[in-house]
Amino acid sequence: MRRIMMLGAALLAACGGGGNEMTARVSRSNGGPPPGQHFELGRVATKAEVAALDLDVSPNGTGLPAGKGSVLEGGVIYVQKCAACHGPKGEGIPPLYPQLIGRDSAGESFNFASNPKIARTIGNYWPYATTVFDYVRRAMPMAAPGSLSNNELYAITAYLLAENKVIAPDATLDSASLVAVKMPARDRFVRDDRKGGHEIR
Repeated sequence: MRRIMMLGAALLAACGGGGNEMTARVSRSNGGPPPGQHFELGRVATKAEVAALDLDVSPNGTGLPAGKGSVLEGGVIYVQKCAACHGPKGEGIPPLYPQLIGRDSAGESFNFASNPKIARTIGNYWPYATTVFDYVRRAMPMAAPGSLSNNELYAITAYLLAENKVIAPDATLDSASLVAVKMPARDRFVRDDRKGGHEIR
C-alpha cells in the first residue's frame, strides 16, 4: 500500500500536483486528502450535467417526463435504432445483445433458476413497464445513450410492450397510461422486507 501511495504521489507531482507537499498529503490521509483540502483534480459538475444524469423513473411513475408515443411510431424507431443489435424481431444477437421480445411458454412458470435456457424477455420477466422506459432512456441505443426524445422513448416502449403482447398493437403511451400497465411477471417478484428496506409504492 505504501508503495502504491508513493507512486500515486509521484505521478501527481509529475503532473504539477505539488511534489513533496502532495506526498505528505497522501501519507497522512491513507488514500484521501485531509479535511478541507483536495488534490485539485477534476471540477464540480454543472447543474446541467447533473440534471442530464438524474433521470431515474420509479415503478410508480415518479420521474416520467411529459410526452407520448404510439406502437406504430415505435416500430419505425426500433428498425432504425434497435434492430441492428437486438435483431429485426427482437430475437437478440448472441452473445452480446439479449432477446427483448418473446413469451416462451416455458417462462410462464417463472422457472428461470432451474432452466437457464429460458430467455428473460420484457414480456416474461420484467416486473414494471416503467423500467423499460427508464432503461432505454439512460442506456440505449448503445452507441448514443440519452439521444432519444421523450416521445421516441414512449413510442419504443409502446412497441416493445405490444410486441410482447402486454398492450394492444394500436396503443399510445404517455406517463399515465404507462404506469397503468401491469406486466405479466409483476406478481412473481416479492417485496424486500429486510430490516432497513422499504416498499416502493
